Amino acid sequence: MGWLSALFRPSAAKAAEGEFREGPYVLSSGWLPRGTPWNFWQMGQNPRALTTTGAMVEACVSAYAETAAMCQGDHWRKLENGGRERVTTSALARILLQPNDYQSWSDLVLNLVWQLYGEGEAFALALRNNRAEISELHLMRTAECRALVAEDGSIFYDLCGNEIIERRLMAAGLDGALVVPARDVLHVRLKTPRHPLKGESPIMAAALDVAAHNVALQQQIAFFTNRSRPSFVLTTDEKLNPEQTRDLRARWEEQSQGLNEGGTPVLAWGVKPHPIGSSAADAQLSETMKMSEENIALAFRVPLQLFGKGAGQVGSTETLMNMWLSSGLGFCLNHIEQAFDRLFGLKGAPYEYLELNTSILLRSNFRERIEGLSRGVISGIYAPDEARDSEDLPAVKGGHGVMPRVQQQVVPLDWHDKQPAPTPTPTPQLPAPGAEPDEEPDEDAERNSPDAIFRRLHDPDTLVH
Repeated sequence: MGWLSALFRPSAAKAAEGEFREGPYVLSSGWLPRGTPWNFWQMGQNPRALTTTGAMVEACVSAYAETAAMCQGDHWRKLENGGRERVTTSALARILLQPNDYQSWSDLVLNLVWQLYGEGEAFALALRNNRAEISELHLMRTAECRALVAEDGSIFYDLCGNEIIERRLMAAGLDGALVVPARDVLHVRLKTPRHPLKGESPIMAAALDVAAHNVALQQQIAFFTNRSRPSFVLTTDEKLNPEQTRDLRARWEEQSQGLNEGGTPVLAWGVKPHPIGSSAADAQLSETMKMSEENIALAFRVPLQLFGKGAGQVGSTETLMNMWLSSGLGFCLNHIEQAFDRLFGLKGAPYEYLELNTSILLRSNFRERIEGLSRGVISGIYAPDEARDSEDLPAVKGGHGVMPRVQQQVVPLDWHDKQPAPTPTPTPQLPAPGAEPDEEPDEDAERNSPDAIFRRLHDPDTLVH
């Protein structure tokens, strides 16, 4: 652990004013290792980039970029009845289908989010048609773009880093700096601790962990490249002369190296092989690298279970995605949505807004998706046609699937008390035993007799519909 303490000690204590601090130094454009001279640019040294410094950083940044690129966007507008409708004829809807003539929506979002989390901000130039509507969106390289603030507070952007746009501008005779007003620039940025228009990546918070991980990895590479430690030691109680020792070594290497690797050497003079395993220092170094990776993932707010690591395992894909959506991924998608709302002049949620659909993240989880739709239909939240539409199925013919429905047994507890009381059926009057029947039959008594009532109840022509 000596190298680790030496790496962190200069940065752990803040140097007094005027005193020299050995490093490492965290800069806005990267970091400098310990011992870097103050005039590093004159010595031909550049700050080491933080965006390409390890597999864990790449995994965290790519997790956001690739997941966001999977989510197709929709332009929604709120209706007066409380519902919403999907807008398909707006400028935003057309950009969502084809942002430009050389990129798809997935390409644009993938690189935009990668720059956002790798460098802290991302820029895209919006071109308008003759109706002043945004018709194209072109992503720029962040390192070559900057925000400009005029004397009156107006915001402009100096954009560079897209060879296609630069060639097209040169072909149109517009050779020079590309300075455009803020209304024509999509500028997505993370936290801005140094300037309101300068975003900062989470990598800056994990810079020392990235540096420690890289130093440990570089030392391991140098050690494995230059080490002379054998993997086996041959021991014997016999006294061997130099010639016998050379013979044993040659016989061992003949059966354990090259094409004969994995063979079974047969040794003499009571020689026994003893393997040499990893030491406690190697295990400690491995634990230190693991801790650095966990700190990097913590800074990016990415669950370790997403990479197959971590102590606890998540029960299902939906649970894992919901856990990530409630923290880092949810913020990422909402942040991008609001940036597009601002660029296209939308009011924002819940009136008129862009929404990145996260249901695509459960596309492979068929069982949980269908169970959720079934429960929504039975509960009366979704109409059958709405559930079928989410699965790209046609509507039920005849309009029978438009109305939401619930099961009949799901009624209020006081439903029985509110029902009208049934009309009592008059009891037929039977003649007393032994009485003489009337000469003329009583039509009312005959009509109200049990046999007549039974016949009327079972006669289809007399049933009340």
